[in-house]
Amino acid sequence: MSRTAEQIGRTELGPRPVPALGEQRVATDLSSVDTLLPNGLRVIVVHQPAVPMVELRLRIPFAGTDPMHAARAEVLTATILTGTDRRDRVAVDTDLALVGADLDAGVDPERLSISGNALVSGFDTLMDVLADALTGAVYRDDEVHRERDRLVERITVARSQPGTIAREALQKHRYGDHPYTREMPEAGDVARVTPEEVRALHRAAVLPRGSVLVIVGDLDLDRAVAQVESATAAWVSDSSAVVLPALPAVTGGDLLLVHRPGAVQSQLRMSAQAITRTDPRYPALQLANLAYGGFFSSRLVENIREGKGYTYYARSALEFTPSGATLLLETDTANAVTAAALLEIRYELGRFGLVPPKESEVDTVRRYAIGSLLIGTASQSGLASQLAALAALGLGMDWLVGHPARLTTVTAEQVAEAALEFFAPAHFTGVIVGDAEQLGTLLALGGVLMP
Repeated sequence: MSRTAEQIGRTELGPRPVPALGEQRVATDLSSVDTLLPNGLRVIVVHQPAVPMVELRLRIPFAGTDPMHAARAEVLTATILTGTDRRDRVAVDTDLALVGADLDAGVDPERLSISGNALVSGFDTLMDVLADALTGAVYRDDEVHRERDRLVERITVARSQPGTIAREALQKHRYGDHPYTREMPEAGDVARVTPEEVRALHRAAVLPRGSVLVIVGDLDLDRAVAQVESATAAWVSDSSAVVLPALPAVTGGDLLLVHRPGAVQSQLRMSAQAITRTDPRYPALQLANLAYGGFFSSRLVENIREGKGYTYYARSALEFTPSGATLLLETDTANAVTAAALLEIRYELGRFGLVPPKESEVDTVRRYAIGSLLIGTASQSGLASQLAALAALGLGMDWLVGHPARLTTVTAEQVAEAALEFFAPAHFTGVIVGDAEQLGTLLALGGVLMP
């Protein structure tokens, strides 16, 4: 006979005691090397022999101030792996497939990213295909035209989605016309990109100096560095990869209502200035963010999702920008409860500073933070991605290995200080995307600029 979870969890004497959590162990036995090659490429290699695989993450600063840069960058990214002087598209795919490998490219306003993996035995081939694309991508006219047309279709669809509209509105509200706001180009701009423009962008901006290559796998460290250096020997330039100019600080202020006629839901996006991982206050801020809205049992989620049912999804998060970091609060709500949800978000911000987390709450989010970090870096893929993100700040394995200890030493008082300093309601600004004709009750709350 089957038993319910409640029956399984109880005995004649009462509930079964919950076993204590095991000790969280940090992976301190990973060996690594962090070096700079003669061509200016920073290479981080970590020996992690969990499986006979290797993970690769290449990050190239790829900023541009030209309004057409985002469109050209998207087309370049879609076609950089479609053929070289030595390989056509079929040969690229075939050579990778024969060694169980894969490569994929992506771009944002900060950087061009190429990620991949392979069997350890195929690492030489993986590096050869990557280096071939970096130095010999030809961007054949037919490939550029084909991928450009696909991009136009995808961008047109994406730009109709409320989440995309809200993100773009928030970026412009925070940063004006800064190049960082151009996360997705206009479909019309993409349609005008020519193969010649893509080739010129590659020559000017796909550069090793200032770029970072992270490799994690069952590799001999010195031999891996030598393989990378040999493969990328022809990838040289006297110039450095282009980084974005500094962003203006986010200052608190009114929320901007962006009219979306006929919308049945509203997208709320709020933001405030934060600090980077290198700031000594960062561990306390990380735990404060988790307590406010950074995981499922947070104050924000308990209030507007579990308690009042205003939304299915709500969260707060730290976003790392080229020159700093910001806090992001986001949720989507039905029109009828948009004003009520905003009221509760503001209430929780104010309460967070005045009624700070207790020891038990801090201990819960500390365990969550450390556990999530250890789980996220337990795989070769997760570790490679984490290191690639840290490398943009000049950090590496030492910081990653030492972070659990930093979280362990954070006190409830320090979290309370972070809550008061960074989560004060007056520090936040943002946008609400929705049907203005259905959201008139927002006027009663104040602090909302109607269109």
